Amino acid sequence: QVQLVESGGGLVQAGGSLGLSCAASGSISRINSMGWYRQAPGKQRELVAVITGAGFTNYADSVKGRFTISRDNAKNTVSLQMNSLKPEDTAVYYCNCNTGVFRREYWGQGTQVTVSS
Repeated sequence: QVQLVESGGGLVQAGGSLGLSCAASGSISRINSMGWYRQAPGKQRELVAVITGAGFTNYADSVKGRFTISRDNAKNTVSLQMNSLKPEDTAVYYCNCNTGVFRREYWGQGTQVTVSS
């Protein structure tokens, strides 16, 4: 079992910046990749960014060049720095990880990010 606890988020004006952080606890030695997803009202949850244990990253096209994902394996945390925020970035952001050979997924409780125009 892995527990993910997110922090950060909030309300920001368009063009501003916010940072999200997620701390993992539990069976952390089995964690493979970690990432961030988001879900806007009336829309499906979508991948924002993911980072492997080796530091390889992948981003949604909509956030490339604006968001940066990072991971601290020693502290078992994953962070998302969001710059040049747009109103369409408004969503609940969820921390995610998968573990072990079968890549069982775990989710955080979600944190709201609201970007005003």
